[in-house]
Amino acid sequence: MIKLVPEMEASTGAVAAASAPSDRQPGEGGFAQKTAQKRRRKRDVHGWVVLDKPLGMTSTRAVSAIKHLFEARRAGHAGTLDPLASGCLPIALGEATKTAPFVVDSRKTYLFTVRWGEERDTDDAEGAVVARNEMRPDAGAIQALLPRFTGTIAQVPPRFSAIKIGGERAYDLAREGEAVEIAARPVNIYRLDLVGTPDPDHAVLAAECGKGTYVRAIARDLGRALGALGHVCALRRSRVGPFGEGEMISLEGIEALCHRAASGEGDLADVMLPIETALDDIPALAVSLADAARLRRGQAVLLRGRDAAVFRGLVQVAAEGQLVAIAEVYRGEIVPRRVFNLAGITGHAGKREGL
Repeated sequence: MIKLVPEMEASTGAVAAASAPSDRQPGEGGFAQKTAQKRRRKRDVHGWVVLDKPLGMTSTRAVSAIKHLFEARRAGHAGTLDPLASGCLPIALGEATKTAPFVVDSRKTYLFTVRWGEERDTDDAEGAVVARNEMRPDAGAIQALLPRFTGTIAQVPPRFSAIKIGGERAYDLAREGEAVEIAARPVNIYRLDLVGTPDPDHAVLAAECGKGTYVRAIARDLGRALGALGHVCALRRSRVGPFGEGEMISLEGIEALCHRAASGEGDLADVMLPIETALDDIPALAVSLADAARLRRGQAVLLRGRDAAVFRGLVQVAAEGQLVAIAEVYRGEIVPRRVFNLAGITGHAGKREGL
């Protein structure tokens, strides 16, 4: 699978997430309420929440908001999304964090708008203008150049990116005014289509990309190749691996569902997708409860059955419908690589209607 646009994080400020309705009695002070909230116990919740991230929110802040709403012990995202971008931000809770690398490495799709005539130091609308011209490409000129930007290409990441140079983030060095030289890297762009040209200053494109690709760099390099200069002025991520528009929920929607579950009007497990959703490209293998117990202890078990020869490499192992481990089939044995402890609340499959 892939990762795309490891876009930069701006800041991690305080989480602006709604909390459950207060049951404070009249006359109680805010200090008591805050103390109670601090003492609130964390829960074991396991699954994926696919946030439709709003504009202006960092990925770190989004994870903090979801972690707070679910009262989760652990949470993390699978691929940073710029504050100036919206759309698909898969957030792993609990044991689902062990499957995040499979999502990070998966393909991602984007819809983005390029503004012609200006190149900016961040390669998006947030940065300072570094060059201007009056050239405006027509649809035919844009279309003719797109094949040059598909397939495996060499791409120089933006100066303002999370790439590390000598142990420092490139965007930190760039903000301090240091000259940032980043070497070109091979990236895979599986599809790049012109969606429309709403006016001479703008073009809307769709891209499906592999791990490490920067959409901002596509806009920059396309603008240079056209002689028009350009930067991304709007960006929406529509898919990350198995997670697409159909799985996304707004932050307001998640808040409402969590509050309904807290009041007994719903099930918190229904808000999450199951951990296995991230493993859709990995073959599934069922084992007995006895073998599952051995795998959970980190012990290898013998692969049995007439179809044993079919399995090679990584598999997702389950017992009685519950995920046990990600394992590797090696020399006729199932060798556990990541073992799951799913005590607590786990996401349900097939319960997404109306979310």
